[in-house]
Amino acid sequence: MTVTPEINDLYPSRGATEVALPRMDPVVWSAPGAPGPIPASELQAYERDGFLPIEQLITADEVAEYHAELERLVTDPQIKADERSIVEPKSAEIRTVFEVHRISEVFAKLVADERVVGRARQILGSDVYVHQSRINVKPGFGATGFYWHSDFETWHAEDGLPNMRTVSVSIALTENYDTNGGLMIMPGSHKTFLGCEGATPKDNYKKSLQMQDAGTPSDEALTKFADQHGIRLFTGKAGSATWFDCNAMHGSGDNITPYPRSNFFLVFNSVENKAVEPFAAPVRRPEFIGARDFTPVR
Repeated sequence: MTVTPEINDLYPSRGATEVALPRMDPVVWSAPGAPGPIPASELQAYERDGFLPIEQLITADEVAEYHAELERLVTDPQIKADERSIVEPKSAEIRTVFEVHRISEVFAKLVADERVVGRARQILGSDVYVHQSRINVKPGFGATGFYWHSDFETWHAEDGLPNMRTVSVSIALTENYDTNGGLMIMPGSHKTFLGCEGATPKDNYKKSLQMQDAGTPSDEALTKFADQHGIRLFTGKAGSATWFDCNAMHGSGDNITPYPRSNFFLVFNSVENKAVEPFAAPVRRPEFIGARDFTPVR
C-alpha cells in the first residue's frame, strides 16, 4: 500500500476566524544574477512591491491578432455553451473563458513565447506549467468587477498549491484607462497571508466565478491593508502587461464607461510546487480552473 506523505499547511484558511500570517516563502525564487529577461533592478522592485508593470510586452500587430481571436471566442455559440465559459449574470454575455490556451492555438503560442514564459521561469526559479489561463472581457456599460482577494488563498484552499511559488500576468488587449475597471493592487500586501473566515461550500467555484463569497477578506482587514500599503491602479496601452505575485491583494471595479477592457490572464506555477489535495475545500475544482497536468511549458 502506498502512503501519501502529509504536507504541512503553512497557510491555514477558511477556519472559524480570519488570521494574518507572515509569508513563509520567497517572492523571487531564482538565485541573484540568474539569467532572464527581467533586469536585476526590476526583480528587486517586484520582490518589494509584489508586481512588475511592462509598458509593452507585445506589439501592436500582435495585439490585433490576439484581440481578433478573443472576439472570435466570445462570439462563438459553442464556446458560450462550454462549461469553461462564465457569463455575466445580468447581460448573459461571456465574462471569462478558462483554459483558453487549450481551446485556441493562437493563445497557446503566446503562452510559450519567451517574453512571457521566460519571465515566469526567472521569477519562480524553475520550469513552470500553466495552472490557469483565461481571457477576461469587461464590455462597457456595466460589466462587473472582481472583489478584493488574494489568488493564493483560493489556489491553496481549493486547488492544493502548497507554497507561494506562483505568478500571474495580465496582458492588456484593450487600453486600460483609470476609469474602465482596471487592475488594482496593494503594494507590499504579498508579504502577509490573510486566511479568510468561513468554510468552503462544495462546488464553490460555480458561484465564486460570478460573485465571490468564500475566500473574501473582511472589510476591517482590507481597510488595514489599504492603510498600510496603499492602492495602485494600473493603466496602459493595449500590449502592456502586469506581472503580480500570487499573494498580492488585488481587485478591479465595475466598468460603467463605454470603453471595453479585455485581457489575457495567465498563471504560471513552478513544477516544484505541484498541486496536491485542497487544503480547505471538500473537493478539487475542475482541471480547467486548477490544472492537474504539470507538463512544463516549452
